[in-house]
Amino acid sequence: MLVILTQNQILPSQSVCPSCLFADRQGQPRWQGGQLRCGAPLGSTAAVGCQHFRCQMGFHLVAVSDLPTPLEQDP
Repeated sequence: MLVILTQNQILPSQSVCPSCLFADRQGQPRWQGGQLRCGAPLGSTAAVGCQHFRCQMGFHLVAVSDLPTPLEQDP
């Protein structure tokens, strides 16, 4: 799943990418084979299972695969 990071929000790519000139015909990021084709990789964090990209429009996108589940706390 691709999400867009701003200073104080995490937005789904579906809320921003449809208005982008670099999006595909369906208004989605050009995501193919685990790579963002409409942006450049900025790194990855294997510990949390995500990759970080900067798109052509300047947004920071994160490809999140498996988020760790929070530990349950005893009452």
